[in-house]
Amino acid sequence: MSPEFAYGHNPHSTGHVLTTVRTLMRTDGLDVSLTAIARSCGTTRNFLYANWKSASGLHLLALGAELAQAFETAGRTRPSDGTVRGITEHLTQVVRVVRRHPTTAAVARTARRGLAAAHTATDGALVQIAIDRIGDLLHPLYPLGGIWGDPKLASKPWQILWIARPAALCPEAVGDQDREDTLDAAFTELLGDLLAPWDASR
Repeated sequence: MSPEFAYGHNPHSTGHVLTTVRTLMRTDGLDVSLTAIARSCGTTRNFLYANWKSASGLHLLALGAELAQAFETAGRTRPSDGTVRGITEHLTQVVRVVRRHPTTAAVARTARRGLAAAHTATDGALVQIAIDRIGDLLHPLYPLGGIWGDPKLASKPWQILWIARPAALCPEAVGDQDREDTLDAAFTELLGDLLAPWDASR
């Protein structure tokens, strides 16, 4: 039986467990074990296993929460106004947030194969979260039904994710301003080309 979703310091609440996993992963990446999570949560390994089966399952939930938070952070610092330019600036900020996030760096340090696989993943929960978020941002570009009203626009979230990942999943560039600027500029240019047909300013 799954624990009731509740925030706070209840060691059995989903919110507390995921907050703990997110905090641990920012330092130890994919090396975070069920034992370490249980110890930090104040619960037992058996409880975690009964509800989430594995550390990797909790890692995935935590990464999904971090990815969603990256879009929300970018929404506060560089909100989209629904134009191609606004969407581009917002997504470029998302790319920066992911690249500079401590979890991204920790995963790169602890699981190079996992990070490499993330560059080419074609399905999975994280891919779907990113595609859904990008799709939501693109809806204003076609007022008559959003991306589902325009088959060409409907294909763009996946293509945008494909070009975003090399710039986002490159934590080794952090601290090198020239390299970060190059990554962001390349992403911005490619995104502009993809969305040019819907750019009313051209």
